[in-house]
Amino acid sequence: MTRLKLYVGNKNYSSWSMRPWLALKAAGVDFDDEVIPFDFPNGNPAIRAISETGRVPVLEHDGFKVWESLAIIGYVAELFPEKRFWPEDRQDRALARAWSLEMATGFRALRNACPMNLRRPPKALAVTPDMQADIDRIIRIWSQARKKSGGPYLFGTFSAVDAMFAPVVNRFETYVLTDDPEALDYMTAMKAHPAWIAWAADAARETWIVPEDEA
Repeated sequence: MTRLKLYVGNKNYSSWSMRPWLALKAAGVDFDDEVIPFDFPNGNPAIRAISETGRVPVLEHDGFKVWESLAIIGYVAELFPEKRFWPEDRQDRALARAWSLEMATGFRALRNACPMNLRRPPKALAVTPDMQADIDRIIRIWSQARKKSGGPYLFGTFSAVDAMFAPVVNRFETYVLTDDPEALDYMTAMKAHPAWIAWAADAARETWIVPEDEA
């Protein structure tokens, strides 16, 4: 099998890139990655050269390309079913996929106000009612999952849905958005995962600055 290659954006800022990268790394899948840095405000032509949408992440395998975080995770999960990207129980899998899709399509108030920024020192941000609704919903999801599984991750062991929520963990910490003890416990577990540590270390070495994401 041709080795997988995952094209990602700046690791400090690219929440969508972080998701499949963490999922693959945590599952123990061998892959190469290449950072295609953002170059705002004019964009980076190198992204268009590898992505028909002009966005990352993009996974390349045997000349085939797939984009969008959840689609990439789904493709690799089918390549390596033994890696168990999703929970084993059928109902747990359904919940994990539903919450992953909710994360992919929702929480726009939180997403727009709080760009992912792993290098930014924690500093509280004023929270609007729409942001608070997003925060409350995310905490309910985390609490519901961990009460059933016993933690430390949403379904006990790390799975794709944890990777989907990983950028939110950074947002909650960076913008000081919650003091909920259970949420903080989950965030601590996520930040201690070897895949998270590896991604964050790469992000810390980057020198690019994207003003739009320095909220």
